[in-house]
Amino acid sequence: MDIYGQITEKKANGKKQFAVLIDPDKLDAKQVKNIAELALKTGVDYFFIGGSLLINNSLDSCIMTLKKETSIPVVLFPGNNMQLSYKADGILFLSLISGRNPEMLIGRHVIAAPYLRLSLLEIISTGYMLIESGRPTTVSYMSNSVPIPADKVDIACCTAMAGEMLGLKLIYMDAGSGALNPISETMISGVSNSISVPLIIGGGIRTPELAEINCKAGADLIVVGNAIEKDAGLIGEIAAAIHCC
Repeated sequence: MDIYGQITEKKANGKKQFAVLIDPDKLDAKQVKNIAELALKTGVDYFFIGGSLLINNSLDSCIMTLKKETSIPVVLFPGNNMQLSYKADGILFLSLISGRNPEMLIGRHVIAAPYLRLSLLEIISTGYMLIESGRPTTVSYMSNSVPIPADKVDIACCTAMAGEMLGLKLIYMDAGSGALNPISETMISGVSNSISVPLIIGGGIRTPELAEINCKAGADLIVVGNAIEKDAGLIGEIAAAIHCC
């Protein structure tokens, strides 16, 4: 089954999912291998791969390590149109629908499209929404866009609905890497109840308890990166919390 098919089937069956986000710039080969081994043991559903810059030219080697150690799908989560690799299984083709920067809505996608058409990557169109987290994040700076205010649930709901009506297959709400505050339960619940496509939540999720709260609020897939970079041992605890929801 393709990646999107897995995501939608698990959503239909009420099964919550867990993706480990790996930034190749922040982890060496030994750390990536360790995370892969832990992810395989604890039933992680997906690896998301990407970062804001990727300056160490280690994207391909990171993907190859993950695929050598596990059979877990590896999905590109690109910070820009240069972060592409044929070695992954799929790509979240992100349109930043929360902002008004045309380059992030469609401009860079035009440049990437011919490359992706020639690849075997599964292309999953995704409405990407940045949510204000209490302080500026790298992604808001690099995207030159303003996040949706954390208390504006109505704006988030309408934005997600518009993304679904435009044909986007996933909605991804992100507080950003190193977020001070995670996305509120109220906003997650509101958006989840406003759309029928799977809802991904990331940013500021540092504990199994918060991952579980987000799942119960309506998230279908939880993404954790920074917390795992600091303590890979959290993978098992977070996976257990998500899969028990």
